Amino acid sequence: MFWMLIVETIAKIRRLSRVQGKSIKAICRELNISRKVVRKVLRSDETEFRYERTRQPYPRMEAWREELDRLLSANAAKPQRERLTLIRIFEDLRDLGYEGSYSSVWRHAQKWETRRGSAVAEAYIPLSFAPGEAYQFDWSHEVVLLDGVTVTVKVAHMRLCHSRMFFVRAYPRETQEMVFDAHDRAFAFFRGACTRGIYDNMKTAVDAIFIGRDRRYNRRFAQMCGHYLVEPQACTPASGWEKGQVENQVGLVRERFFTPRLRFKTLEELNGWLTDKCVSYAKAHRHPEQGDRTIWEVFEDERTSFIPYAGRFDGFHCIPASVSKTCTVRFDNNKYSVLSRAVGRPVEIHAYADRIVIRQDGVVVGEHVRCFGRNEVIYDPWHYVPVLARKPGGLRNGAPFRDWVLPSAMEKVRRKFKAVDDGDRQMVSILTCVLSDGLNAVEAACQEALDHGVSSSSVILNILARRRDPAPGTILSIPQALKLAHEPIADCARYDSLRRTSSHGTNRSAGTDGNAEALRDALGL
Repeated sequence: MFWMLIVETIAKIRRLSRVQGKSIKAICRELNISRKVVRKVLRSDETEFRYERTRQPYPRMEAWREELDRLLSANAAKPQRERLTLIRIFEDLRDLGYEGSYSSVWRHAQKWETRRGSAVAEAYIPLSFAPGEAYQFDWSHEVVLLDGVTVTVKVAHMRLCHSRMFFVRAYPRETQEMVFDAHDRAFAFFRGACTRGIYDNMKTAVDAIFIGRDRRYNRRFAQMCGHYLVEPQACTPASGWEKGQVENQVGLVRERFFTPRLRFKTLEELNGWLTDKCVSYAKAHRHPEQGDRTIWEVFEDERTSFIPYAGRFDGFHCIPASVSKTCTVRFDNNKYSVLSRAVGRPVEIHAYADRIVIRQDGVVVGEHVRCFGRNEVIYDPWHYVPVLARKPGGLRNGAPFRDWVLPSAMEKVRRKFKAVDDGDRQMVSILTCVLSDGLNAVEAACQEALDHGVSSSSVILNILARRRDPAPGTILSIPQALKLAHEPIADCARYDSLRRTSSHGTNRSAGTDGNAEALRDALGL
């Protein structure tokens, strides 16, 4: 049959007839094919015949088409990592009673994918950006090993639209303070900012979406954009192509940087490695539009068009909180200590990407390195020293003082006090002096006492008191008119002569006058 012919046979039929002039009968004998096929080839100018079946019968599949379409649609709606393979879908269909083969399910699934692809396929317009015009920002989730523990980190991606230079940094959270920190570090890395930033409608930036491109941006996010002189622009919802460069970057970074799974001791080590990889990738790869130059070379030229780096933005997330009677505030499922004088009044927690600052009436009452665990309590023992002045017994078993590392001299004094009955009280009196004299002064006083072989709080407090007294004032100059004609001589033997003169006096009055005269002589007056 003609549809089984290969193109070489069709070419032979055409040459035998039109070049060599042979008849149809001769061609049939020579090639061993039917007259119908030869006539079909000679009547057409086609050089290839192809047959495609328009309808494939599925005797066992007909009753299960709708159910299979439902399973395929539900599977396609799941996230990429949760989707089932086609063999799993076939097994689920078989459990429902399907008796057909897997090949029938596979063919139906291929046609379903084709129909679905043609339905969702869209055409896009290529975008072009001037140097320094815009950057794109997005997040991704990656899995790494930190200190032997499998952790999902949130990776901030920023990409310059003209030069294609990019910056990535990993964080434990995807919160607003992390957005602020990522922008600051990216602009510091680029040594400048673009005039426009393209974002999706993330909740840390956009409070409300209106018609078209009108948005109500978060107040703090708008402050950050004003600080760096950047105009924010939010994409149309579900239109990832509007920031397609950073969307593609997510896949590239995942494939090139995070595969195989990275292993680091700390998050800071991971971020340092990522920064180095961004630079090395840009220096080693060509620009997609300027093939004769690398990404790094185009980026170096683009720097002249940047808005100068404005310095670090005070990017914190502020929330109110109350202070418990144990001098702690709760934030992000953890507790942080504050100064004891803050108890009973509200405070503000300023959460940064790497630290927590607690303020009360504008004054800092606590500052800690941020903890990203759960149900942990972070103490600063110095916050509780004023309470120790009233309750010195808390020094021995107080939770804030467990594993408290003091300076070496103070720690030696503390160990010596453990063998003394009132050692806790003495140590508390020394610790209290830190609030007024400073840690360095108290440490020096403890070291001086130890050098003299003494470990007593009274001695250490005396040393501090002597160091606290001001230096002697300068000696005033005496006018010439007030100077003595005969300055007294420091000679204690003169008082002995006065005592002898007083003991030999004849009467009280005479003795009194004589004593006064003798006193003046003795003092040289």
